[in-house]
Amino acid sequence: MKKSLRIIAAALAIAGPGAAFATVSLPDIQITEWMYNGTGTTGEYIEFTNMGSVAVNFSGWSFDDSSRTPGSVSLSDFGLVGAGESVILTEATAAEFRSAWNLGANVKVIGGNTNNLGRSDEINLYAAGDILVDRLTYGDSAFPGTIRAQNASGNPLAVTDLTSGTITANWVLASAGDAYGSYYSVSSVDLGNPGTFIYAPVPEPDSYAMLLAGLGLIAGLVRRRKV
Repeated sequence: MKKSLRIIAAALAIAGPGAAFATVSLPDIQITEWMYNGTGTTGEYIEFTNMGSVAVNFSGWSFDDSSRTPGSVSLSDFGLVGAGESVILTEATAAEFRSAWNLGANVKVIGGNTNNLGRSDEINLYAAGDILVDRLTYGDSAFPGTIRAQNASGNPLAVTDLTSGTITANWVLASAGDAYGSYYSVSSVDLGNPGTFIYAPVPEPDSYAMLLAGLGLIAGLVRRRKV
């Protein structure tokens, strides 16, 4: 019995960390950038990024602010969001936003958001079934020492800064040419980097092969053990 457990543990080690629990965890979608107030057609926007290694179907997903009401703003039109992909929700039209930030059609944008963000507010992301996936509560007056994302977007200094549901001093304002690739909007003085999150992981084909090899090893060894 102990030998079999050692074999299974070895196979899971080959497959990679978290392989045994991958099917029961929530999708790793994070709020990675936001601007609560912009100029002209840039408006306000929120960026969501798939930090996981597999694509996520946004059918039935939604957004709301501090009223915390799932289903308020549908995000279903994002469709399938790939690993490492960032998508945008904005109050501008999708066409206006792409033009303002010089974004290609490959960046998914949902425009016309009427649940406008305030200076102090919440960003709530819900999966299908009204399951809260991520929340960011912010406000420079409510949380002294934190940023005011007006005319410049807010960005986390590191991936670990995404784990807190409340903004911290480790969220900083975008500046031209910073580590996030921030730049000025074409149509205004606003600064941001919508549509790309540089800390997002990219899927590694080798990891899938290792996972399959590990599971195959488990099956083969267990079958041999039975014989």
